Amino acid sequence: MSRLRFPPAARAVALLAAIVALPAARAQTTSSAAAPDDGLNMRFANGIVAIAEDKIITVDDVRREIAPLIPQVQREAHNEREFNEKVQQLQDSIVQDLIDRVLIVKEFYKDEKHKVPASYVDNQISETIQTQFDGDRSKFLAYLRSRGISQKDYRKEVEEDIVYGYMRQQQRKSATTVSPVKIATFYNENKDRFYQEDAVHLRLIQLNREADDTDDTLRNKANDIIKQLKAGASFTDLARLYSNDSRRAKGGDWGLQRRSDLRKEFSDVLFNLEPGHYSDPLIMPEGAFLLYVEERKKAGILPLDEVREQIEHMLVQQSASLAQERWLEKLRRNGYVKHF
Repeated sequence: MSRLRFPPAARAVALLAAIVALPAARAQTTSSAAAPDDGLNMRFANGIVAIAEDKIITVDDVRREIAPLIPQVQREAHNEREFNEKVQQLQDSIVQDLIDRVLIVKEFYKDEKHKVPASYVDNQISETIQTQFDGDRSKFLAYLRSRGISQKDYRKEVEEDIVYGYMRQQQRKSATTVSPVKIATFYNENKDRFYQEDAVHLRLIQLNREADDTDDTLRNKANDIIKQLKAGASFTDLARLYSNDSRRAKGGDWGLQRRSDLRKEFSDVLFNLEPGHYSDPLIMPEGAFLLYVEERKKAGILPLDEVREQIEHMLVQQSASLAQERWLEKLRRNGYVKHF
């Protein structure tokens, strides 16, 4: 059999997918006693959730996936009824994902030339033991025993996870380009989505108030800096030298800020400054501030050139999602699936 060569990016995605189920399984084994009832035993009294091709999907399979998600559902639900509804929706979604996984793996192996290199599986298992079990193989083997599976069974799971990640990535690759005409059409039909309110590219110098500082001493410190600005010093350089804010190393650069992002005391001053100008000292309870406008953007709809990349990314994502759903629907139609 020929060996499938995974491109580096595909391998990274595949290897990431291969360890997804592991933390879930560990969380389930360590916290199941305290976890809320997921209702699976009530829904599937015989312990079988579905059959996909020749694989039986069990309650335990679903529980390993759902266990780490239950606490979040519990936090988000406002009452028991809402919790139960959300849990059932989550169960249905996980069951469908597990079925799709079986169908996708089957699709890969339909071509007899396809084979996952054993080294990929070996490397993934080694990485899992290192990252999930602190490099302790005995802990890893104890985990397998807690699940009632052999090392051979686990290798098969890892191999199938690699296949699953690879196949999903291959489908995404089919929707990586969008025509300029499609981008322009989307922009023209959705211009309101690209409205931007007034914004400025802000730099600032912040002088923190010390225990013995008065408003006058703070103002004097700020005015000393203004004297250097008037003498031709760079606001960016002075920010690196004097500012106490978290962006000091970046020359006090806070990037593009909308009016609604800013305190009123700042916005009232900033939006009356022209690009290349700085403010008088602003004396606040926490200290003194000098504001500088590097660039000004007036309110309005952003031009196409400024949002082209954003639109392209959005359309690629939409196209990839649609292509994957069509692909999955085809696999579901052609595969054997029985729900319980």
